[in-house]
Amino acid sequence: MYPIGYVRKEAGRTTIVVDKKYQPGLLRFEELREAWVLWWLDRNDTPEKRATLQVHPQGNSDNLLTGVFATRSPLRPNLIAMTRCKVLSVKEDVIEIDEIDAFPGTPVLDLKN
Repeated sequence: MYPIGYVRKEAGRTTIVVDKKYQPGLLRFEELREAWVLWWLDRNDTPEKRATLQVHPQGNSDNLLTGVFATRSPLRPNLIAMTRCKVLSVKEDVIEIDEIDAFPGTPVLDLKN
């Protein structure tokens, strides 16, 4: 898998900067109100974390033990995350979104309507 771009957070703005070679794929993207952003949990990659298959949701031991596929846990075998984002604007290779639960510099794997 190869990232198509990266999350940027600067001066109160959240953007996805897409690699120039993928810019043609953004044709008419500005017409979308929302889009799914698939991204890589790159700061969470250890063999131990990938082996975790059951968690207490939200890290709260009062919550019932639950399989990771039934949660939004960042601990999972494949570190693919997705967030539904509002599309605010698109200028060339930069997509401004409302917010995303990813860190600045996080690799973006794909965008979907």
